[in-house]
Amino acid sequence: MAHVPVLLDAVLEALRPARRLIDGTLGAGGHTAALLEAGVESALGLDCDLTALAIARQTLSPYGERVQIVHASYADMVAEAHRIGWSMADSILLDLGLSSMQLDTAERGFAFMQDGPLDMRFNQRSDRPTAAELVNYLEESELADLFYKYGEDPQGRRLARAIIAKRPYQTTRELAAVIEAALPRRKGDRIHPATRAFQALRIAVNDELGIIERVLPQAIDLLAPGGRLAVISFHSLEDRLVKQAFRLASTDCICPPKTPICVCGHQSSVRLVNRKPIMATEVEIQTNPRSRSAKLRIVEKLTA
Repeated sequence: MAHVPVLLDAVLEALRPARRLIDGTLGAGGHTAALLEAGVESALGLDCDLTALAIARQTLSPYGERVQIVHASYADMVAEAHRIGWSMADSILLDLGLSSMQLDTAERGFAFMQDGPLDMRFNQRSDRPTAAELVNYLEESELADLFYKYGEDPQGRRLARAIIAKRPYQTTRELAAVIEAALPRRKGDRIHPATRAFQALRIAVNDELGIIERVLPQAIDLLAPGGRLAVISFHSLEDRLVKQAFRLASTDCICPPKTPICVCGHQSSVRLVNRKPIMATEVEIQTNPRSRSAKLRIVEKLTA
């Protein structure tokens, strides 16, 4: 199935034609290709997924030297921008989370409905622990905390106990079967019982939330005056971090409410382009179901 960029029209409107674009989550290159067509002069695309990069290189080959593609995490965007001589960027895009390409590839270990190795690393060359290592070696309390923190699963402790009783695991279906037995699906349940656990493991394996927290202030600093940062998130944990970071960056004083005089010295560096997230229309959801949970937030760097 061809990759369909999420919220494409909204991204095009948000980022507008600009001199320099950084796409920190290049994926198949759909957003970047559309932005180049819309008038972006030069683009730097980053992704830690080698499979996605191979597709992106084909997608973006017509644009030649206007685009540079790098195997790197968006956590390294500042260093990579400086490496090619960019001190600032006019537009930055982050499309967070898991792509449909990764989910559809059983060998990557993200999908519990297909059998594959329990990997879940975005960058399979990284030395980070795989999902198999986490479920096979974490203590019960650590595993329960992981499910609660990253999967928002109130039954995390029960699930951790059941998983530990059946260790070790090598494949996604082995783990999913134990989860299904431990948390039977009840009538009316809208999501599969393994959804939260697999999300939690994926987030932990890739340190997704930690990277978001570290990168957003760096991305804002990297913006040129008048430049825009657009972030697409897909679940509440991501969106909450984006919302908080944007609110902080757009606020002058962050002293406690009852402080009589501002002593923090904090000054806003951006303005919120949209206070409420932009979401997909029903038409887009019908053609691209993945867009159903997508939320787009945008900030613009202040000129003064």
